[in-house]
Amino acid sequence: MDKFTDPSKIIAVGLNYRDHAKELGMELPDYPLIFMKPSTSVIGHGDEIVFPPQTKELHYEGELAIVIGEKAKNVPSAAAHRYIAGYTCANDVTARDLQRMDGQWTRAKSFDTFCPLGPRIADNINPEALRIQTRVNGQMKQYSTTANMIFNVYELLSFISGIMTLLPGDVIITGTPPGVGGLLPGDTVEVEIEGIGILKNTVTAAAP
Repeated sequence: MDKFTDPSKIIAVGLNYRDHAKELGMELPDYPLIFMKPSTSVIGHGDEIVFPPQTKELHYEGELAIVIGEKAKNVPSAAAHRYIAGYTCANDVTARDLQRMDGQWTRAKSFDTFCPLGPRIADNINPEALRIQTRVNGQMKQYSTTANMIFNVYELLSFISGIMTLLPGDVIITGTPPGVGGLLPGDTVEVEIEGIGILKNTVTAAAP
């Protein structure tokens, strides 16, 4: 991915699309629900997602990612755009059975290869109404627009920077639309976002 440096952290947002909350029958959150993924989970466009032996239920979650360009702490929403280097596609790969089992999300979200990012960083787009879709083996699985976000990218950056300092290269992944579902070894998953491009990865079984 062009101009991309290894992030010190990936901050992810749960339940941030109105249509996804409706799909789940859940009330809209009053504030962003955040969790983290390790930098070791990051892979690029064209790399392989490894299906680990610890899970039997691997899911895709297509998302818009914010790439931080400047050190950010306690940034107001109105100034958040100044701290953004650009946007890219993300796939918040999740071991769904482990998420249910643990009752929290760290293990399920943190395996190596569980954060594909790419194919490029787009720095000249308006993030507030972008079409986002996910396809598995060419079949559409997710479709929405970022206009359905509960908290927009500027609100998310402001909220998160009030908790932790964001460093250049850090990534915020902003939540997934409805339609999340399963992946199997051999599958090809594509996350496409208007104005950015297509993030494409294949799934492979872990080496014995």
